[in-house]
Amino acid sequence: MELKPTITYDDFAKIDLRVATILAAEPHPNADRLLKLQVDLGHEKRQICAGIKQYYDPATLIGKQVIIVANLAPRSLRGEVSNGMLLAATAKDGDEVRDVVVLEPSKNVPPGSTVS
Repeated sequence: MELKPTITYDDFAKIDLRVATILAAEPHPNADRLLKLQVDLGHEKRQICAGIKQYYDPATLIGKQVIIVANLAPRSLRGEVSNGMLLAATAKDGDEVRDVVVLEPSKNVPPGSTVS
């Protein structure tokens, strides 16, 4: 698998990675692959849409701490605003996705904690 182009430290430093706690999760009403997540970032709550529907039962995500890109510009995904991006590892066999695993801290930390 080929790596993406090299970036500078200054490029990386612009990304705000935070721990968020999932408060609610449900299927996106207009997309087969998306879940709508309500997350707590400590100082605010927001909605994120994530393409993990075929890999996670929404009920199992509630209370889970995850890593998100907190400063990604909001984007409408099939009529729902996604205000951030959930980080996950994707395991592939060639071009076929075998599994998607949501990244989470190894122990609970306060919502909004920075990831570096």
